[in-house]
Amino acid sequence: MLLGLGGLYGLIRNAEALPIAPPDVSKCEPGGAYTFRNGEVISLDVNCCPPYADVQSDYKLPTFTKPRIRPAAHRLTPEYIAKYERAIQKMKDLDVTDPDDPRGFTQQANVHCAYCNGPYDQVNHEGIDIQVHNSWVFFPFHRWYLYFFERIMGELIEDPDFALPYWNWDNPRGMQMPSMFDRDASPLYDLNRDQMHRPPAVVALALTNPPITNPVQIISNNLTQMYKEMIGDVESPIDFMGNPYSDGDYPPEATEGGLPERGSHTGVHIWTGNPENDFIEDMGNFYSAARDPLFFAHHDNIDRMWIIWKTIPSAFPKDINGPVVPNPDDFNAAAFMFYDEKKNLVRVKVADCLDHTKMGYEYEHSDTPWTTYRPPQRAVPVNIEDLSKKAERGDQVFPLTLTKTMRVLVPKPTKGKADEVLVLENIISERSKIVRFDVFINDEDDKPDELDRAEYAGGFTQIPHKVRAAESANVLRLNLRELYENINIADDDFIVVTIVPHINGGDVTIGGIKIIPRVTI
Repeated sequence: MLLGLGGLYGLIRNAEALPIAPPDVSKCEPGGAYTFRNGEVISLDVNCCPPYADVQSDYKLPTFTKPRIRPAAHRLTPEYIAKYERAIQKMKDLDVTDPDDPRGFTQQANVHCAYCNGPYDQVNHEGIDIQVHNSWVFFPFHRWYLYFFERIMGELIEDPDFALPYWNWDNPRGMQMPSMFDRDASPLYDLNRDQMHRPPAVVALALTNPPITNPVQIISNNLTQMYKEMIGDVESPIDFMGNPYSDGDYPPEATEGGLPERGSHTGVHIWTGNPENDFIEDMGNFYSAARDPLFFAHHDNIDRMWIIWKTIPSAFPKDINGPVVPNPDDFNAAAFMFYDEKKNLVRVKVADCLDHTKMGYEYEHSDTPWTTYRPPQRAVPVNIEDLSKKAERGDQVFPLTLTKTMRVLVPKPTKGKADEVLVLENIISERSKIVRFDVFINDEDDKPDELDRAEYAGGFTQIPHKVRAAESANVLRLNLRELYENINIADDDFIVVTIVPHINGGDVTIGGIKIIPRVTI
């Protein structure tokens, strides 16, 4: 089958590896959470270590007589909202009455921080962190995280049927922060949010700078973003799920995550976080993100996207298995530690969460208008000779610092509508900062705020985060097969690539650019 180059990179790198093992929670480093600024390690002065228990066991999914139904947040009844607020308040009360109770809200937020920002080392790999973002464990880890959080809430309010709501930001009716999270006196409110993005502001899944103010354009961009990351740009399960991540691997880079993770997921985190804080806390940084109750409604929709994606017809299998990767057990046997609703420390595996119905929940239906939101096709190909007069030769401008919009002439290995990948190599960025840039192909209109056009190839978004201590570089790969069809590409020897910096472009250096065929394995 054909596999995107991002996936192939992971397969080669992990061909002889073993699954990620659950951490030794007794060795969590209390002062281990940190990030980077100007290439230097910055201690965050927070203790992200959940309580330790020496009694541990393998978790077995209980049986269910009926599924819990997770509702859309913008359609909730007052009765449900009151119950939801009561559950969160009880978790926050535990922070005061019993700070060591792993079911407390702060301790639950610590779970996310411990798996994301450095406190846990991989077993038998001292100094190499566990990182549950930017790889194929992203979706399974967060599914388990939501599962136990939901069951803890139900236990505290004595309602085993209680289900988490999802923030329906993929539908125009849900593209505002749900109002129940925006009441100052509510336990669902978090002061550490962007105050400019309180309702009725429309969430932007793909960030631009300056921000778009036209809500119609924002919604159109959002629907295009959803189509591309769920359908149009996905050529393999690795494109959607993220690159392989195995025992002994260093924390993966931002571009190694699946399309939804580095797209709508990251966009909502940054849009919600408070830009007045040093590290865009709460939602804008991995270590603090779960301190905001909105985090869980956001990730509930991410989990819903995984379920929906698996039902969308495609030319490739959706499961991570032998035909897709040579070592599927590295995915299926990856494991984590969580506290359940009875305060038991339990071990879970990815394989046991792949069928959400066995975990006892379903999602209330909401329409998905993005499924038919493929950008309109250009009737006539661009005149590449005229457009190239505005462009630089790629072999003459790289490496470049992205201080301004750049147009680059890039040779094609094959004429016409080929199955190719655009590769931006050696992307070095400041890890403690938000970074965003977009990429367009053969774009003569110069409308960088309009992503709902045939020429839009995709973007790069970075949440401030901790990565490996050694210097490392991202590689951004953008599938071009459908885009070539959309722009009605001619038999030209070159394309013009436009790179548009939106946020902190001056902190980004791109080492090179090229187009290569997608590889058959």
